[in-house]
Amino acid sequence: MTRNRSSAKAAGTRMETLVATYLRERLQDDAIDRQTKTGAKDLGDIRGVKLGPHRVAVEVKDVTKQALPQWLREAETERQNLGALIGVVVSKRHGTTDPGSQYVHMTLNTLATILKETK
Repeated sequence: MTRNRSSAKAAGTRMETLVATYLRERLQDDAIDRQTKTGAKDLGDIRGVKLGPHRVAVEVKDVTKQALPQWLREAETERQNLGALIGVVVSKRHGTTDPGSQYVHMTLNTLATILKETK
């Protein structure tokens, strides 16, 4: 089955909803939800995610072809736009709909920031 713009947009919306619902329930935080689109100053796809007192920019991807360098650049731009401590990418793990089994991508610098912040 090939994707068109409409089916790709629907898949993205489903994935964003899956991620937001999982994080809201797992972290017991009703402030976590899908981010409304903000145009040129993209703030990520999920709002309300925090690491301690700091914001976290979350970019969500449901695609068949990975473009990790581009995705990480997007997450960094969103991190800056949001004034967040870190930015991460959640991508669809094909073959499973279990939200907790999806992939999270970040740089080593981001991981070090998380580890330092939780020390």
